[in-house]
Amino acid sequence: MAPQDAILGWDEDTNAEAYFAFTQAHPMYDATSRDLARRAPLANASLVVDLCGGAGATARAILDLIPSRARLISVDNAAAMQRVGRRALTDGRLTWITAPSERLADHFHASSVDAVVCNSAVWKTDTSAVFAAVSQILRPGGHFVFNIGGGFAGVRHPDELSARSGPSLNALIRQVAADAHGYTPSPKEAGRPPKLPLATVTKQLTAAGLKVVDTEVTAQHGTMAEKRAWLAVPLFSQPEGDFTYAQRMQILDTAYAMTAPDAPTVTSWLVVVARRPDAAA
Repeated sequence: MAPQDAILGWDEDTNAEAYFAFTQAHPMYDATSRDLARRAPLANASLVVDLCGGAGATARAILDLIPSRARLISVDNAAAMQRVGRRALTDGRLTWITAPSERLADHFHASSVDAVVCNSAVWKTDTSAVFAAVSQILRPGGHFVFNIGGGFAGVRHPDELSARSGPSLNALIRQVAADAHGYTPSPKEAGRPPKLPLATVTKQLTAAGLKVVDTEVTAQHGTMAEKRAWLAVPLFSQPEGDFTYAQRMQILDTAYAMTAPDAPTVTSWLVVVARRPDAAA
């Protein structure tokens, strides 16, 4: 269930509402959010940033772990996503800033933030600029915790390989689209190298003054029914190319009928924990 590189469309109400509905009905984003939040030392935090916070799935996980006196700032450049989040999350510790991730440092004092958490989004940004901004606002000893979809990081958890017993839903979608519409993948879909392998991430973090202190390839377990629901969100609908949303949903339904709803699916993630060194380090 590797997320596609959906960059545009987040600031559209239809996408924001559909995405939020998915997060409420299925555990994928809640599980990844809680995994990241527990890796960031939050028990004594005073100020935490939920970067690319969207509609608040990760904010919920962070709010469960930070002290009652702490503040959480959710930063995202999509006002539509934040409108949905503001409606659902009313915790007084949470505030929202609508801004690009690359301009993060414009909104915080230097060395003022205890932790930055970013779930399922960092590859959609200019990572060099974002890492530099995160380094600027983190206090010495502060942590930056984020994940990268396995396809973008070039990693696959063993569970992803062992769980597969037939074609993926994405592969079936491409097959149906080819048979019914003469679809062929664009060159950028076929054989492209990973966008953010660990070596690149480490190099960029180091250049920003951050030190990688932990990495792990994790597996998120789901079902084909969850995968189908995720691909029904307009942002994630497939295949690419000149298809209407209605056509994509027809293709999806045809492909999904070739599967079993409870068939297991596995998403791989590269989780990275970085730290701003102490001033004396």
